[in-house]
Amino acid sequence: MRKRKICIVITARPSYSRVKTVLQAIKEHPLLELQLVVSGSALLDRYGTAVNYIEKDGFEINSRVFNVLEGENLMSAAKTTGIGILELSTVFNNLKPDIVVTVADRFETMATAVAATYMNIPLAHIQGGEVSGNIDEKVRHSITKLADYHFVASADAMERVLRLGEDPAFVFNTGCPSIDIAAKVAKDPLLNFDPYSKYGGVGAKPDLKNGYIVVMQHPVTNEYSESRCHVEETLYALKDLDTSVLWFWPNVDAGSDGTSTGIRAFREKYELKHMHFFKNMESSDFLRLLINSKCLVGNSSVGIRECAYLGVPAINIGSRQNKRERGNNVIDVDYSKEQILNAVHSCLSNGKAESSAVYGRGDAGRNIADLLATIALRFHKTITF
Repeated sequence: MRKRKICIVITARPSYSRVKTVLQAIKEHPLLELQLVVSGSALLDRYGTAVNYIEKDGFEINSRVFNVLEGENLMSAAKTTGIGILELSTVFNNLKPDIVVTVADRFETMATAVAATYMNIPLAHIQGGEVSGNIDEKVRHSITKLADYHFVASADAMERVLRLGEDPAFVFNTGCPSIDIAAKVAKDPLLNFDPYSKYGGVGAKPDLKNGYIVVMQHPVTNEYSESRCHVEETLYALKDLDTSVLWFWPNVDAGSDGTSTGIRAFREKYELKHMHFFKNMESSDFLRLLINSKCLVGNSSVGIRECAYLGVPAINIGSRQNKRERGNNVIDVDYSKEQILNAVHSCLSNGKAESSAVYGRGDAGRNIADLLATIALRFHKTITF
């Protein structure tokens, strides 16, 4: 019996952590053959070269697609999507997968979905049905309409996909694969590595023994022109904090130049003896760092997903995660240094939050692999309302 060929496209640093356990489950499944394509910012050094971690974890890469157009603005995002469609069409033609899997809501994800759809290759979408406060929501719901199979991460997301008119027989609440890694870390949370020596980075090397906070703030695509001002509010809020700060570089999105420039200019202007800046980190190490932190500050979905499961307080800044389902670990604030600082002090005083399984319990990767092995192949779908 021929193994079913499953092609997964990894486009960025977050995409890999979202599907790492899916990749492993497919690789180990007797009825599946994994085809792995790495593209976009996952190949670029300035965003942490996620491809190195993929190879280190033992995954064979079938194809690499270099499609990121420099500029980090709205036009470059649109053109990067176009280049992605062109290149991925060739890759899919060569690999001839039975199913293509795409993840979440980034502009590179749209390229994967369009290329597979026009080539009559069944498309599976992980993390559909969620909402957020920017253009990513449009992309996510557009991919839902292109996709044949839906592996959603929560009950709320499943209900939304069904309301969009998708066939209930092909919509599955599998939980979020990133929670699989969080569940493993939660069982053994010891911070068993030195982040400075293992991952380098720049800035001071503050002592972490008395506690620290983690910052991960990305630009918001529909507010990209304000990205520098946004990150400066966070920088000023944390400038004189009497707690160590570990800060992670932003994703490649419209406005990331503004975020990066704001950080660099701030570092040149002020002596930040309590801050260190990283490009990237292995997903399990990052979550280990998170679970031992006092809180996460920024606007990453990690604060909504993994931090909810790990019980890590998350200070969510601005509109990027607007209306996304969440646990009780989240404090929402505006782009205001006063609000951010007050929320940080609250987290430092109150300690850990209660764990929430809103995005799953740690078995998503295996569930998705089993479904990919047995689900009927769909080359066309009819939507009725």
